[in-house]
Amino acid sequence: MTTETSPVVLITGASSGIGQATAVKFAEQGWNVVATMRNPTDGKALQNRHHSIKVQPLDVTDPVTVEAAVAETLRQFGRIDALINNAGYGLFGPFETAGDDQIRRQFATNVDGVFALTRAVLPTMRNQRSGSIINVASLGGIIPLPFFSLYNATKFAVVGFTEALSYELAPFGIRAKTIAPGGVATDFAGRSMERTFESGESPYSETLTKALTAMSQRRGNYSTPESVAEVIYTAATDGTGKVMYLAGPDAEQGFEMNRSLSEAKRLEMVRQHAGL
Repeated sequence: MTTETSPVVLITGASSGIGQATAVKFAEQGWNVVATMRNPTDGKALQNRHHSIKVQPLDVTDPVTVEAAVAETLRQFGRIDALINNAGYGLFGPFETAGDDQIRRQFATNVDGVFALTRAVLPTMRNQRSGSIINVASLGGIIPLPFFSLYNATKFAVVGFTEALSYELAPFGIRAKTIAPGGVATDFAGRSMERTFESGESPYSETLTKALTAMSQRRGNYSTPESVAEVIYTAATDGTGKVMYLAGPDAEQGFEMNRSLSEAKRLEMVRQHAGL
């Protein structure tokens, strides 16, 4: 397949983790890949990894860079066959201690950014009568966890938005799909997680300590970014009307338990999972 005839994918948040692994996966499958990130210098190694990967600057909270990245993709390739809305981060800590700026930034990145990119590519996909919009949510968009109330709220929003969108876009040959990973072995707890609280004693200290301990104990069972990228590629290329794709054994198990348990048992399961 030549570069001129290859399908085109635009990926946000591609500087590391799931986004980076997804860029490599699509490139290896013969796609033209536009890997976007806030700081393009973070993508030099990625761009050198495969000739079909092009790095573009894009901050999903900045409408100017959103429009510029989409316009540049269309200038280079003339089409967009898949959009992977992957950029996001987690806000961890008690809701009570979250500042207004933190709340706005969490929603601006995880929700408004998805809206902005989706709206920017839809005219092209409608004219093509084809395309896939893949929104990376989380198992946390199905099962909420304590101290992730704001992050969970954004991912619940993405899950609901995507399913509703899938009905709207089907007549145009466009598929909207959600990826719900469980735990992933990335630097989520570092560069991709922000805290609503300072260290030190607080009314939440005891339960915070338990939740952090439970999180650290689960890290050994997390999926790799590459395995999630496989699921994303399947969602973009399987040609089905399926909307929800679970990524990782913990996501599959959690989803089934959430669906089958009574509310009381489900709540108890979450409390135990969080170490509370």
